[in-house]
Amino acid sequence: MSDSHPPYGGQQPDPNAAPWGTPPGSPVGPPGSPVAPAGYPSPYGAPVPPPPSYGPQPTKSSNKGLWLGLGIGAAVMAVLVACGGVIGFFVLAGDDEGEPVAGQRSEAPVVPTDAPSIVPPAEQQPDNNNAVTARNSSDMSAVCEGSPILNAAPYTGAKGTKVYTFANSPERPESWLSKSVGFDKQYYAKTSEWASVSVVGCLTFEQGSEGTPRKCQYKDRDDKQVTVDYVSSRYTLTFYAARTGEKIGEGGRVNAPAVRCPSFISYNKETMRAYAQPDSGAIELALDKFTS
Repeated sequence: MSDSHPPYGGQQPDPNAAPWGTPPGSPVGPPGSPVAPAGYPSPYGAPVPPPPSYGPQPTKSSNKGLWLGLGIGAAVMAVLVACGGVIGFFVLAGDDEGEPVAGQRSEAPVVPTDAPSIVPPAEQQPDNNNAVTARNSSDMSAVCEGSPILNAAPYTGAKGTKVYTFANSPERPESWLSKSVGFDKQYYAKTSEWASVSVVGCLTFEQGSEGTPRKCQYKDRDDKQVTVDYVSSRYTLTFYAARTGEKIGEGGRVNAPAVRCPSFISYNKETMRAYAQPDSGAIELALDKFTS
């Protein structure tokens, strides 16, 4: 038996090879892809043309934006010209009126005042190291302790002068309380008018002048019944010039009667005593006489 050879020296085909193999040079893709990439031959023998390219669409030119911009610019110029004319008119008008320009400061008119100064000039101050400057009506009581008031009204005479009166406490002689009388009289001064006062009347308690106490019954804060000795006494009234502290008159003796028990009373819890106040009627008569 002789061996068989392919004719013309060709290679014998492989009986196990698939009849539809992938041609040489073809890209490897997933099975079942019927179309090969562009530029490569199709397995069916016809080459696949490349996909067409799509360029940008040409835009249409328009003059609408140009005309709109020119219109807006013209309107703005018209407004600026009009505003410039108005501003120029007001500037010229302002020059005619003579108004102060920016940066100038107009001076406010000075209003004179009759309010007394707090501290008088040095030449008017008394030669007293205990002289004080008052800040309210209560400070005027310092005159009764020998301290002149530097900013008190000057004393020019008793007639028509303003007077404050103070009385000390029998149990605390250094404590002075105001005693206001004669509210409708010319010598009366309100607490806010202390700077107009030129005279201070001092009611000084006379030691040893106490009378027989009156027994008065009251209830304390605990609603307990208490007995208070209500004591009468006497005071001496003396007038001083407020600014200099100089003694300028005597008001005489003023009683502090304990005729009846007052409705309300302030008493010493240790001594169970309370002192009657100087008689307001007697003080008023003394002031009337002094200032008349």
